Amino acid sequence: MVQARMGSTRLPGKVLRELGGRSVLGWVVRAARDSGVLDDLVVATTTEAADDAVVAECRRLGVAWHRGPVDDVLTRFMEALRGREGEAVMRFTADCPLLDPAVVREAALVFRAVPGLGYLSTGLARTLPRGLDVEIAGRAALERADREAEGFHRTHVTSYIYEHPGDTRLLGLAYQPVAGDLRVTLDTEDDWRLISRVVADLGDGHVPVGTLVSWLRARPEVCGLNAHVRQKALREA
Repeated sequence: MVQARMGSTRLPGKVLRELGGRSVLGWVVRAARDSGVLDDLVVATTTEAADDAVVAECRRLGVAWHRGPVDDVLTRFMEALRGREGEAVMRFTADCPLLDPAVVREAALVFRAVPGLGYLSTGLARTLPRGLDVEIAGRAALERADREAEGFHRTHVTSYIYEHPGDTRLLGLAYQPVAGDLRVTLDTEDDWRLISRVVADLGDGHVPVGTLVSWLRARPEVCGLNAHVRQKALREA
């Protein structure tokens, strides 16, 4: 499931910016589809009038959508799940256009291979650049979070699961080389400058994570474009 809305506080409209001939949302949808592991894909957006544009883009992309609350994203997810089958949900955010389908595929395969797993993420121990992370939550874990979570946990959908796991089994995926200091998510104009440079140099196809990390390490001036950007803490969003 891809969460997407136009009302970003730091970079409004970012999910529909054109990048290499397609929208940022279109990049995320393409990567999710090209992973080859999803049984269904839906964009979870809001009921705000500004997000009519997100729905229009979903129609153009041929992807399903659901409209729900603005800030209670967990409720938005649970509403979107009604009537859909599946025992686990892979969560994507629409501000990560450089998502690597291979990482998505690996995460899904590992989740399916571990009996009784309730939550898997590449972000529990951050080794990927921010903006390439993948997380999967079992349906039962999400339902428990929906019953119990309050405040900012409802905005972040999965944070209650890993901060209050209870009996839920968690698993983190780690990658080499460690590159958790790098940032390829889209939240500010400086992020946009870096991502635009990547696409200008490497093209509009999928870039394997290893290739992307090597390319960025060789260009400190590019990494410096958004090195100063501070990621919002959970309780700030």
